[in-house]
Amino acid sequence: MNQKKTVFITGTSSGIGKAAARYFSDKGWNVAATMRSPEKDTDVKLYPFTKVYKVDVTDTNSILSALKMAVSDFGQIDVVVNNAGYGVDGVFEAMSESVVHKQFDTNVFGLMRVTRAFIEYFRVNNIKGHIVQVASMGGRIAFPLYSIYHGTKWAVEGFTESLQYELAQFGIRVKLVEPGAIKTEFYGLSRHFIKPENTTDYDNFVAKCEKLSSETGKNGDDPSGTAATIFKAANDTSNRLRFATGKPAPMLLLLRKLVPDRVWFFIVRSSYKI
Repeated sequence: MNQKKTVFITGTSSGIGKAAARYFSDKGWNVAATMRSPEKDTDVKLYPFTKVYKVDVTDTNSILSALKMAVSDFGQIDVVVNNAGYGVDGVFEAMSESVVHKQFDTNVFGLMRVTRAFIEYFRVNNIKGHIVQVASMGGRIAFPLYSIYHGTKWAVEGFTESLQYELAQFGIRVKLVEPGAIKTEFYGLSRHFIKPENTTDYDNFVAKCEKLSSETGKNGDDPSGTAATIFKAANDTSNRLRFATGKPAPMLLLLRKLVPDRVWFFIVRSSYKI
């Protein structure tokens, strides 16, 4: 009988992370579900084979502590899912340096901290583990008013694509999951929208972009579909790197690859009526 596998997932308090914790649990895996405020959790801790740990990805010590506890509780971790993150959107001119820094500290440097910790864990223990990065279709295409969010996701894509080469020698596989529009708090409570207070010059542009962004959020896919894709990536032993999921990601990513810049820009401008 094979030993039960264990997954370590960041950002499981809501959205894709929570759905992934449930999905792996339903598949019979042990789940080390991490979140910044586990004391607020009322349901993830009740999932079968699941334990909840405190992790703030901007704090290396909390990552290492949770990793150590999860290994103690489950014996071995086979997969890490880097899901923790949030979105800042709005007018770049109005964004302070601290806002930009916080966005990158969570979405990029936080992901890198977790990745580094698990590379060492897998390598030292000779575990042929999987590192699954939850990126975005916004890591390869870009839309208005998401400049720094796209900056973080494009960084994750480039970082991960390069990383695969140095980790292959250890049998460690890295995967990128690229969700499209998903119904999560990305469009709701966790959204951080920034608009200039000292000028109305952007108002018309923002209003047009907001209209489409709002509609996109309402019509997004359920996060369970992305959870299924994460599970697929976590079990994939081929050299496939990218897994697009959730409408309209597969279609838009293919389109972006096929058409020249000027055509793509025209499509985006027309969609937003800008």
